[in-house]
Amino acid sequence: MAKNSAVWGIDVGQCALKALRCRPHEKDDNRIVVEAFDYIEYPKILTQPEANREELVREALEQFISRNTLVGDRVAISVPGQSGLARFIKLPPVEAKKIPDIVKYEARQQIPFALEDVVWDYQPLAGGSVDEGYALETEVGLFAMKRDQVARALKPLEDAGIQIDIIQLAPLAVYNFICFDRLGNLDTYQRDNPPPSKVVLSLGTDTTDLVITDGFRVWQRSIPIGGNHFTKALTKELKLTFAKAEHLKRNAMKAENPKAVFQAMRPVFSDLVAEIQRSIGFFTSNNRNAKLGSVIALGNPLKLPGLKRFLAQNLDQEVAQIDEFNALLGGSVTAVPNFKENVLTFGVSYGLCVQALGKAQIHTNLLPGEIITKRLVKAKKPWAVAAAALLLTGMAVDYASHYSAWRSAAVDSAYAPEMASALTAASRLKQEADKMDSTYAELTSQYDTIVQTGKNLVSNVEGRLLWLEMLKALNSALPKDNRHTEERKETAEDVTIRSELHITSMDCEFIPDASAWYDGVQPLIAEAQRSTSRNAAADEAVPGEDPAAGAALADGAAPAEEDVAAATDGQQPPAEQAADPDAFADDGDGAATDVAAPSGPAWIIQLTGYHFHNMFPGKPELVSPNDEGKEFIEKTFCRDLINGSVKLPDGPQNSLIDVPIEKLGIRFPVVITENPIIPVDYLPEAVDGGSGTSRTGGMEMAGMRGAAAAGETAMAGPKVWKLRRYDFTIQFLWTQTPRSARQEQPTGGAESGSMETVSVGEAAGANG
Repeated sequence: MAKNSAVWGIDVGQCALKALRCRPHEKDDNRIVVEAFDYIEYPKILTQPEANREELVREALEQFISRNTLVGDRVAISVPGQSGLARFIKLPPVEAKKIPDIVKYEARQQIPFALEDVVWDYQPLAGGSVDEGYALETEVGLFAMKRDQVARALKPLEDAGIQIDIIQLAPLAVYNFICFDRLGNLDTYQRDNPPPSKVVLSLGTDTTDLVITDGFRVWQRSIPIGGNHFTKALTKELKLTFAKAEHLKRNAMKAENPKAVFQAMRPVFSDLVAEIQRSIGFFTSNNRNAKLGSVIALGNPLKLPGLKRFLAQNLDQEVAQIDEFNALLGGSVTAVPNFKENVLTFGVSYGLCVQALGKAQIHTNLLPGEIITKRLVKAKKPWAVAAAALLLTGMAVDYASHYSAWRSAAVDSAYAPEMASALTAASRLKQEADKMDSTYAELTSQYDTIVQTGKNLVSNVEGRLLWLEMLKALNSALPKDNRHTEERKETAEDVTIRSELHITSMDCEFIPDASAWYDGVQPLIAEAQRSTSRNAAADEAVPGEDPAAGAALADGAAPAEEDVAAATDGQQPPAEQAADPDAFADDGDGAATDVAAPSGPAWIIQLTGYHFHNMFPGKPELVSPNDEGKEFIEKTFCRDLINGSVKLPDGPQNSLIDVPIEKLGIRFPVVITENPIIPVDYLPEAVDGGSGTSRTGGMEMAGMRGAAAAGETAMAGPKVWKLRRYDFTIQFLWTQTPRSARQEQPTGGAESGSMETVSVGEAAGANG
């Protein structure tokens, strides 16, 4: 049956059964509405020696059921605080998702019984925080009760046919009542400055529940002194029966000698106050930031004359007695005399209703999990039976349809002879298809063998040319001084303006996967592309080399003394500020483009060398600051490796045509060094064996050997030039691409269709 919105909170006490039926308020979430109540006092107190507890509770429950309807309502009950265990544990910093595991470990340490023998639950209290998935300053309330005690508390209600949904400790029910009815909406908890704490005394028949709370945190203790102890004191001192002593306690002011009555009860007064003071002292010693506020008292024992005043005097705090509930609206229900007379006893029932309505601060439940599971299964049994019946019906219909289809298509059935002939024809067709598949696989294997043989033959012919073609492409891309030998002069300025790179060594390494190398040099490639764009912009703003500079140097003028001194100091002239590189797009000479990263096997080729094409001290007009050092290599050699071509016999009948260097598999040239430009002393006459190579600089000086050089050396001694040298290391990726593979590649572009072709003989003459 569907649950109603109404709930019952039942407190089966030692003196009476108290119950409230509440529902949510239609408009105000901070209030609830009481629709019914019941207060059934037992003929005898359950703890009296001659009282039959089970019989008295059974009769009270029968009377309760006869006067109230519980069908469809959720029911919450309380158990005495001394029947359960409550621990408040501060957890170390831990991942929030691991809190259940930590709490289970703590439960094994804190609960003095095996976890299988108890029903336990926990709840993190307010005030903690979570930072990056870690719970900090977390305090957890751990509550437990032995299974046999839970069963003992449930038995009389289950025997009466009452289905229980929530079991809660009485002190925690009082805490939920105080938070909802007296504290209301609370601000954010501040650990160093908590709000004042209220001290709540719930006086019962055998125990007094002491609850101290600021709304966020709660501390509770069950004091083993209650109203029954006053009765026992009267029994002992005045020599009365228990029944007469109870009657005298309730009517102490009407007794013949009230003073004797209070004198007999005074030790109990003192013991109660002493236990309360001791408990409060223990709390304050463990919670030094706590500030105690007002004291609130509940329970019918508070009606004992003088008890309230005695507590106020000894606790040095005013004790407030609850005469009505602030957040409980009832109208005609709360106006009933029986309700007003016993309003002090409904605190626990009120708190149970608050929890059942989902408005409580602590919502732990000590109802055993197996009972909840059993109820869920029981509730779903009708649906399970209906689902099983529906499933069986569907299976029967499905079986009938499949059987009908089978009969119409069964091979051995007399009802479908055409199916047998169709299957025979299909079998023959399948055999023919399998035979064709086998023939196709055999022919494919033969074809693959022939293709592989052809590739091996071609590789033997073309493979020997790969390194020669790569070296020819490098030689084609190297910048050269295209002036005639006679136009070159033996001056430092002339050497500076020559577009020459001097390669001192070449190394190579085969790698199985080019992507690893590319990942390492990709930032350098990107920086080179940005530098090319910036230099292109700067070239538009700053004039480049003056064509007349070379002619002026042809006269053989030596640098001035101040120029030589500047070169000795190694100082570079300041370069003009380049334009904003973001203002220029790709100009086709290696600017930034989106290129797919390489992969697979390849060769890494490394060239090491130097050049003197750098700014000349004192004469910035010879070499632009954007055309020296690393930039000179990127604008000449690297650019030509990317966009240049080389003549190879790839044309018809082995005629020479311009083949893009990129088609040879050369990609991603990059200068991997960041060396400074250094000044050097260069001896032009120090040649090695007439080869025209200087021992100092290692530079090819073809055309500088002559009579003039020999004569000047004999007359003036060795000459020393002050030059600026840049040492570099270049790497690029080379994927070996034979001629047959190049010819299969699409040529692309309009210019590819009009490539210049020359004969093999002309090529031999040109390269001679």
